[in-house]
Amino acid sequence: MSETGEGLTGFGFATTTDEVVVGVDLTGRTAIVTGATSGLGVETARALAVTGARVVLAARRTGAAARIAAELTERTGNDLIEARELDLADPRSVRRFTDAWTGPVHVLVNNAGIMALPELERTPYGWEQQLATNFLGHFALVHGLERPLAEASGARVVCLSSAAHLRSPVVFDDLHFRFRPYDPWLAYAQSKTADVLLAVGITRRWGDRGVRANAAHPGIVRTELQRHIRWDTEGLPMKSVEQGAATSVLLATAPELAHAGAGYYQDCRPAAVVAERRPDHSGGVAPYALDPAAAERLWETATAALAP
Repeated sequence: MSETGEGLTGFGFATTTDEVVVGVDLTGRTAIVTGATSGLGVETARALAVTGARVVLAARRTGAAARIAAELTERTGNDLIEARELDLADPRSVRRFTDAWTGPVHVLVNNAGIMALPELERTPYGWEQQLATNFLGHFALVHGLERPLAEASGARVVCLSSAAHLRSPVVFDDLHFRFRPYDPWLAYAQSKTADVLLAVGITRRWGDRGVRANAAHPGIVRTELQRHIRWDTEGLPMKSVEQGAATSVLLATAPELAHAGAGYYQDCRPAAVVAERRPDHSGGVAPYALDPAAAERLWETATAALAP
């Protein structure tokens, strides 16, 4: 088995989370899933709970997260599922979450996100809302959990990306659309490229301490994430929620990927590096999303933005 997971067999487009976790035992380990109040987040949390892990649902809507935790406990028989408040768009909320954390974190799934906001929105700190929520909030979370992740001696971080990243690199000279016209899809694409670069940065900086990260493209899945868009899905390769969450769960649990990092996976397999967007929706990963120099620059930019 190579460190990229190229030896994975038996998994593909239609693989489900239940197939991924067969034989996996995470008893005694702790997993955090952001945005686990609907769609892929709930299914990811359920699959991790099935393995026996303690699962923390980190979400802005704590009431909804608490209800989901209770439902998952009943469905899985795992009573180590809990909800904690986390608003990724608010650095103060992220800091409260990380400051209150005790003990190691073995799995962190950066699942929460927003997509294609129709109008330009900024956080109180001036960041474009999609980049702030999808990337910066997760960067702050990872940064604040550096020690708990290292304490796990083999932690895995999963960064949810998207094939939409093929629409745009991170535009460092105008991250927040102060000069170029705002475009909902370009803003979303930039944030999803940033999520891949976060995985690259984590592995490069902390890999020697046992912390490795990979990015996942879940595929096209109908969830609450698409509430701002209307599109014709006829002919598109659609997935169920169970299939869409499978790649994230694989990266979080598969023994074969214990030492894999800085990769981009789709359909439970490492994705091919492509030179251009494919019209057949077959995906792949853009070279700029795996660029170590861009990952370093983005890390430094985010660090400066979060400085007191």
